[in-house]
Amino acid sequence: TFRQINRMTATGEDSSPGAPTTIISPPTPIAVPSDGPLTNSNGSGNHKNTIVIESQPKRRVSIISDPPALGGGGTGYDNPAYEQNPRRKISQTSTHSHTDIGPARRKSILKETVPHDNESDPGSTHSHENYRQNALDVLNAKYNGHQMGHMSTGDSNGGANYVEESWMYTFCLKCRGEEPSASWEPPFWQKIFPYPLCPTFRTVSRLISIILIGVLIWITAFVIIGDSAAPGGQLFGLVVLTVAANFGGYLISLTTLPRLIGMLLVGILFQNVGWVNLDGDFSKVTGHLRKFALTIILTRAGLEMEPEAFKKVYKTILKLGIIPWCVEAVIMAVMSHFLLDLPWIWSFLLGSIIAAVSPAVVVPCLFRLRTKGYGVAKGIPTLVVAVAGVDDALSVAIFGIISTVMFSDKGLAYQIAQAPVCILGGLGFGVVWGSLARIFPEKGDAYVVPLRTLLLFTGGLMAIYGSEEVGFEGAGPLAVVFSAFVSNLFWCKDGWDVEDNPVSTAFEIFWMIFEPILFGITGATIKIRELDSHTVSIGAACIFTGAIVRIFTTAGIAFGDRLNTKEKFFVGLSWMAKATVQAALGPVALKHLDENSTDDERNWANIVQTVCVFSIVLTAPLGAILISVSGSKLLTKTKQPQDLTGWRRSHRPSIRDISIIDEEEEREDPEIPEDKETHDNTLNNAHIPNISYT
Repeated sequence: TFRQINRMTATGEDSSPGAPTTIISPPTPIAVPSDGPLTNSNGSGNHKNTIVIESQPKRRVSIISDPPALGGGGTGYDNPAYEQNPRRKISQTSTHSHTDIGPARRKSILKETVPHDNESDPGSTHSHENYRQNALDVLNAKYNGHQMGHMSTGDSNGGANYVEESWMYTFCLKCRGEEPSASWEPPFWQKIFPYPLCPTFRTVSRLISIILIGVLIWITAFVIIGDSAAPGGQLFGLVVLTVAANFGGYLISLTTLPRLIGMLLVGILFQNVGWVNLDGDFSKVTGHLRKFALTIILTRAGLEMEPEAFKKVYKTILKLGIIPWCVEAVIMAVMSHFLLDLPWIWSFLLGSIIAAVSPAVVVPCLFRLRTKGYGVAKGIPTLVVAVAGVDDALSVAIFGIISTVMFSDKGLAYQIAQAPVCILGGLGFGVVWGSLARIFPEKGDAYVVPLRTLLLFTGGLMAIYGSEEVGFEGAGPLAVVFSAFVSNLFWCKDGWDVEDNPVSTAFEIFWMIFEPILFGITGATIKIRELDSHTVSIGAACIFTGAIVRIFTTAGIAFGDRLNTKEKFFVGLSWMAKATVQAALGPVALKHLDENSTDDERNWANIVQTVCVFSIVLTAPLGAILISVSGSKLLTKTKQPQDLTGWRRSHRPSIRDISIIDEEEEREDPEIPEDKETHDNTLNNAHIPNISYT
């Protein structure tokens, strides 16, 4: 007798001669469903007999971007509603194996993996290839028929593939994107909205659902809040601005430039056309929104620092993060003092904001270079991202210390104590809170992902608001960044991957919500009619001078870091883009002023705000272009293809990327460890082409 070399997963067996045959081709690691249902001892026919090889391949389980083939094929899975890999899912790009630490979970009911089957119209579910090719054939036939009426017979074959060769086809494909699975659509959809000129029915139905949800929320808010939520009210204007900013960001993203540029321009447009008014008492609401956005920015900066890489090259990261930052901040402070007539303390306040780097601009550009193999051999993308996080933390902490000294009426001893208390207090809180985030909740908890996310977010908000309340505003930002870094360090030791952290995915989704809000309201602070041309021109000169000096400083101090001259200059170029910190902190000084403030103080605050906004407009698109263009010229390309799975995520995540709950799968076939004898038999029989069990 031949020893069974694989586990059998079944709730009922049928050994009758007429039972379906399951065929395995060892040692291919697949799970093969039988061709039909088997009848168990109770006579029911709703069970399947499946033979599973022990070593399952790695596969995505949060969103099945490659749906398993169901039916008679030998490459499907027994039940696509359950995970064959018991490792908990953390994002769409995860590739964790079943040997990793973590509880198994049931597939979320929010994501249906079985292809949509409309009983009333079963033929409306199309595969990608079928409906695309049919739609293209129809469009090409229409075009050729149209051309036949205007051209001679000899030229009739000139437009056989006109649609695929047109610029409109390429543009529509870029706007349309790819669907993870085949979508159902009404039979008339392709006739009215042909591929690829129009979106899929899935896209349109999703948009209609979002619009309906938004309308219902607005009606509820109007009933509760009143006139402020009515058309013409400030809350209604903020919502419209956010939606329009998101759409403007989408349009700009089609050019491969950062989305935040479009969001900022939409805010400027709305303010100067008169479509939004966020002044008066409503400015308190926008102030709180900025603090929420700042908490998300700093938390993401801490989570994106790789603990292992930081421990190995922490000297390089600190050297390239602190020294160039100090040089740019000092250059900006000195030039703004002498050219913009700002007092020294206001000049250094402005310098601490402008010196920050924006990961929102840097990371997408680095990913495009990494996909082509540029700079990966020496880990340049990881280095640039890590230094950007250090820059953000340093900028916000120094800004908090300076602003506390500026707007405080306490004594000299209190002002001198600001720096040491903020640094030590922020780092201490970060260590304590990050350690608590490792212990609470317990790592095997079913709700570990949402609990850790909320614990980190609420702790960050407490640090930001609490430090401001006790008068040490600079401690809060340091606490937020360091608590995120420490918690991520412990989570990585427990088995999570820094590239595929579910808490990072959650904060990316938070940022998707707050990004259009932040840049929309930041753009809405600019009133073009009130701008001073002298301030704009001198401010631009100060910004570019500081950025250029920083580039040469970075290239000069990057000795002993195994980087050649071209790579040093590329690293310096990568850190010239400004965006997130400038948008969050630029208008803060103006918000600190009250009715007792002088006209000079208001003028200085307006100068700081204007220079910060224009630093985004000038450096964000220029930085993105320089990174993309110079990367292929200054960096060394690795010939071997790079495994980019999970690296900073190539897509903007969606709510479906997060596993909200982990549940133990209630399987009737418990996991049985593979014994040595079974493993030896598997190896000995690997040469057998096919084994049939009847």
